[in-house]
Amino acid sequence: MTAPCMTAPAPAADSVRLDLWLWAARFFRTRSLAKQAIETGKVDVGGQRAKASRSVRIGDALRIARGDETFEVEVLALSDQRGPASVAQTLYLESDASKARRAETIATLRAARAGYQPPESKPDKRARRLIRALGDIDAL
Repeated sequence: MTAPCMTAPAPAADSVRLDLWLWAARFFRTRSLAKQAIETGKVDVGGQRAKASRSVRIGDALRIARGDETFEVEVLALSDQRGPASVAQTLYLESDASKARRAETIATLRAARAGYQPPESKPDKRARRLIRALGDIDAL
């Protein structure tokens, strides 16, 4: 007897690990960074903290905090492979309120930085001494 040929494609999984999906959807650069964010409570699934091994299903609501940005997304598709950004954006749908909040936060941060002007050159000898002296005052 011969073994049957396995040419049929494997059925699509109905769930994927959370850290793997976040990596595939390009929210984090590496899977270990995604896992670290989950463990530190920066990712919620349905309003609850989750573990990295939690299964994500289509229709789940995620809140992802990454730096100063917070994304509120709904899972539209599952993937366990990282692909191009155009494909990754089809895996989720970000809410309009989330987009507006992120745009407002970015505008606020840019306005806060608008008055800062970096120096045009390195500090000279006198300026370096003043900088060191100020640093010594803070140490007291």
